[in-house]
Amino acid sequence: MRIGWVLCGSFCTLAKAAEQMKKMVASGHEITPIFSTAVSETDTRFGTAAHWRETFTQIAGRPPLTTLTEVEPIGPKAMFDILVVAPCTGATIGRLAGGISDTPATLAVKSHLRGQKPVVLAVSTNDALGASMRGLSLLKNYRHFYLVPMHQDDVQAKPNSMVADFSRLEATVLAAMDGRQLQPLWV
Repeated sequence: MRIGWVLCGSFCTLAKAAEQMKKMVASGHEITPIFSTAVSETDTRFGTAAHWRETFTQIAGRPPLTTLTEVEPIGPKAMFDILVVAPCTGATIGRLAGGISDTPATLAVKSHLRGQKPVVLAVSTNDALGASMRGLSLLKNYRHFYLVPMHQDDVQAKPNSMVADFSRLEATVLAAMDGRQLQPLWV
């Protein structure tokens, strides 16, 4: 399968995304990384932008797409069979739910949806059960969007936070290709 893989700025889950990308490449999938502006430009305690560029380039065997100009042809050229957004932040959820495509991450999704192909979201946000819930609920009901099953990641310190079960990402992709939402959604 040809997979476009958008990586957004939930920096604490980029290592989990890298682990799953390695497994999916080993399974024979052709993956093209796509970086949000935050991942392209931000150095954090979880790694530098250069580190993540090198890591995902090495795993996928190709450098990430990082600009609006690079991602715009995704739909017109039918570049991918499916698009994965993992991790998918609350900011990206809000933009997608509102139809805003002003970042490489959201324009990649908009362009891919032009071909009415599936998009898988692996949520990782501190406000999934708060401000981001509205957008998440909308996207769950939009055609062509599928969610990786998720759970609260720190009930005491971050009661509104949820994170996708990254170990179920490939199973979600396969189900989405069959037009099914992997269940249960809330683990």
